[in-house]
Amino acid sequence: MELRPVEEQDLPLLYRLTSDPAATGDHEWYGWRNPHEFGRQWAEDGLLGDDLGILIVHRGPDRLGFVAWRKVPTGRTSHCWSTGIALAPEARGQGNGTAAQRLLVRYLFRHTQVNRIEASTEINNVAEQRALEKAGFTREGVLRGAGFQDGRWHDGVLYSVLRDEVNLHDGG
Repeated sequence: MELRPVEEQDLPLLYRLTSDPAATGDHEWYGWRNPHEFGRQWAEDGLLGDDLGILIVHRGPDRLGFVAWRKVPTGRTSHCWSTGIALAPEARGQGNGTAAQRLLVRYLFRHTQVNRIEASTEINNVAEQRALEKAGFTREGVLRGAGFQDGRWHDGVLYSVLRDEVNLHDGG
């Protein structure tokens, strides 16, 4: 498995995994999105900006989904990355989420100076919680009423991994 920059032909996949209720799954359907949003951002910066980014997860020619990150201030002069993942339905439940998140963590620690990477998920998304833990993240706590989906507020779970908890030179 590898990560690579988004190419123009990947834009329909990004839209599908964020807007098609059949592809997003129960925990990621937040309503329809602007179908041109990814295309505009890709044309501007290739979806690799200073404050956020998206990479395609692939194994050979098969695109499995994408990983993403955005800058979150943690103090007056510091920030961390908040990460996310969206896998195609056919790629879920096979360890791909764990592997992709490990690759993203190593990528971000190798190429940026942050000390902390965090991820959150809905409290009922047990599969994602397991994937984060297997990828080296530590559960920090419950985010009460943090996410709005399907007409109501949901609790979330916050995870993090610190730079000194990751072996950046183990080939991943």
